[in-house]
Amino acid sequence: MANIQTLDPSASPLDYYGWELRRQREAHGLRQGQLGEIIFCTGSLVGQIETTKKIPTRDFSERVDAALGTDGLFSRLIGLVLRSQLPTWFQPYAEMEAKAAYISTYQAQLVYGLLQTEEYARAVLATGMPDDLDGLVSARMERQRVLERRQPPLAWAILDEAVLRRPIGGHEVMRGQLARLLEFTSHRWMRIQVLPFDAGEHASLAGSFNFLRFEDDPDLVYTEDVIAGHMTANPETIREAARRYAHLQAAALSVEASAALITRVMEERYGERTEERAVA
Repeated sequence: MANIQTLDPSASPLDYYGWELRRQREAHGLRQGQLGEIIFCTGSLVGQIETTKKIPTRDFSERVDAALGTDGLFSRLIGLVLRSQLPTWFQPYAEMEAKAAYISTYQAQLVYGLLQTEEYARAVLATGMPDDLDGLVSARMERQRVLERRQPPLAWAILDEAVLRRPIGGHEVMRGQLARLLEFTSHRWMRIQVLPFDAGEHASLAGSFNFLRFEDDPDLVYTEDVIAGHMTANPETIREAARRYAHLQAAALSVEASAALITRVMEERYGERTEERAVA
């Protein structure tokens, strides 16, 4: 039979997913095209996922579970698969982020990953010219499920005003992204503040950082440089990060004033375009 690829299910979460998908499909006596018809996709896509040439999505996984009666198997596997698509150096942070009881972040350049829209994330990730942009975007969206848990972490984000004004992805993408931030105005577990330009020099001119706290594990501080991320539980670093974050919170606008600024920037900078005025 043509195009039969042998998979090692122990090689990676993606290999295991493809191997298990093929095993379950064949156990139900279905060809790739037949399964595709049932879950409203092409047989080619099923084959690409079975041979790890394509990253599955959560929607695909849920459809397969429903079609094959696999009791949520693929819906559980997809979280592992997508997490494995994150850059290797970032995976340890993502694992700790998912366990945190409290997340506080200061972002000087970009919207925090947990708050990004898919379109904004795609524009950001594309700058690294990755081999599989779709996989990276899906992995970032999967990270955001931590905010949808029954008991999500308490999260606090301080965004520099530059984050609001830098046109990542263009006009429409930014309008959608700022609208997304405003959705968190009434969110029970997430608070967003903006550090305005008027604050001048401040406690974290050196750059962005994330502060994670846990129920039973030591606190962590995470920072990134051009090519990698760094986590530390060093007590002195933790104390310094806590001090700096307290100063940032004090210098930032209130949650309410921050929402007002986000709204103003969204309307004034990224509002619906009007017809261009005639040049006199």
